[in-house]
Amino acid sequence: MAKRTGPTNPALKLLIQQLRKESSTQKAELWKRIADDLEKPTRQRRVVNLSRINRFTKPQETIIIPGKVLGTGMLEHGVTIAAFAFSGTSKQKIEEAKGKAIMITELLKQNPKGKDVRIIG
Repeated sequence: MAKRTGPTNPALKLLIQQLRKESSTQKAELWKRIADDLEKPTRQRRVVNLSRINRFTKPQETIIIPGKVLGTGMLEHGVTIAAFAFSGTSKQKIEEAKGKAIMITELLKQNPKGKDVRIIG
């Protein structure tokens, strides 16, 4: 039986390190939880459709998805979505709804304390 080594993607490894460092320096548990979720195997990582985001968010809300956003469904209001990955159609639909699709590192720089950010998935 092989020993679990964690993610092999260098960008993902770097992101997890940044999240853990920011969690300890800012005393923000949100970033530690996101790092734990991103360390899971690919098959266990979260995959969220736009229809779910539309259903469970309010306009102008900031959410984070420790995984991938897919483009199934419609987004009817502007939301800031931070995720590790986006499908091509999801980015397009988010921008059409006057929302923003950003990477988790950008959200980490904009909001180091993690205030008013919800996890969806």
